[in-house]
Amino acid sequence: FVIGYLEGDWGQTEEWNRHPADMGRLPDYLPHRPFAGAEIGIDDAQYLGRGMGIAYVLERREGKAAGELFTALKALNSEKGAKVFLVDAPEAVTAELAKLAAAMDVLLFNVSSFADSLRAEACAGNLFHTLPNNAMLTDALAQFLVVKKWLRVLVLEGPLEEDKKMAAAFRRAAKRFGLKIVDVRTFLLTQDPRARESNRVEQLTSGDADSYDTVFVADTHGEFSYRVPYSTVLARPVVGAHGLTPRAWHWSYLRHGAPQVNSRFERKYGRRMSDRDWAAWIAVKSVSEAVLRRKSSALASIREHLLDQDIKLDAFKGGAFSYRPWDNQLRQPILMATDNWVAAVAPHKAFLHAENKLDTLGFDKPETRCAFN
Repeated sequence: FVIGYLEGDWGQTEEWNRHPADMGRLPDYLPHRPFAGAEIGIDDAQYLGRGMGIAYVLERREGKAAGELFTALKALNSEKGAKVFLVDAPEAVTAELAKLAAAMDVLLFNVSSFADSLRAEACAGNLFHTLPNNAMLTDALAQFLVVKKWLRVLVLEGPLEEDKKMAAAFRRAAKRFGLKIVDVRTFLLTQDPRARESNRVEQLTSGDADSYDTVFVADTHGEFSYRVPYSTVLARPVVGAHGLTPRAWHWSYLRHGAPQVNSRFERKYGRRMSDRDWAAWIAVKSVSEAVLRRKSSALASIREHLLDQDIKLDAFKGGAFSYRPWDNQLRQPILMATDNWVAAVAPHKAFLHAENKLDTLGFDKPETRCAFN
């Protein structure tokens, strides 16, 4: 059973989200794609497949554009019979690849893009998502802030398009859960002294003693946010891109078997498991468990299992996971993590849902903008 891994071109984003002093000296700060997570998933899948006489194989291909990845997909499909593919590519490339592959009998798993659009207007019936989207992350954060009664939020928004999308997701979450955004201030990544007010934390966080309860930073690539904690004018917690961050996975989580997964990963690769590593791992596990439960490796059977609302996929974060049929997003708790500790897990028990409490995070069925063609 061949599973394809299609890696897009992330370019200079490989170098983002690193403190300048690190400069690639430490293993955790070196560029890593989540192929390692997929490999751990394949290791686990071998145990499940052995009883059925199925051997799982992972085939990696790279390409800069969607067309190149589609060519690789077709080759793996025709030459090796691959029908399941993990997609490690940016938002636009992933969306275009799903369109190109729409007429083929294949399933794609997005393991790298947090983009809301891929679960909304750019969704595709052949594309599943194991990584949470921005809406899920910011909803989790909003729930945490409401429970803590930190209701007034100052938003610092970066200049990049991704920053604006993250800030927009947080504004949606704030409205949904009753937070008040007191102001949105834009920071610039520049050393120009004329732009001092736009890049100094002290200037950006000025205010009266009761102006805000917390600071949310929308800084997708982490080039500014690491400077914000302990630099705000008011003594307030920092959340979002730094401080307390909503995560799909974190190495410090100690419940539900997570240490076992983390330790195996660290022993094999000498680094800590990331959100995207986890997303690739659970994508492979979703497929191997579907084959085991349905006792069939047919793609139609796998798809039917994935969309079964009664499945109980164990993703080592607690609870029984399943995929939302309206946008193919994996339901999951979100870990609220500092640099070295998981402080809370969302959804919080205070937020109820008529059917599944995990649907309090992200796009619920009544609000979905996804329409499969």
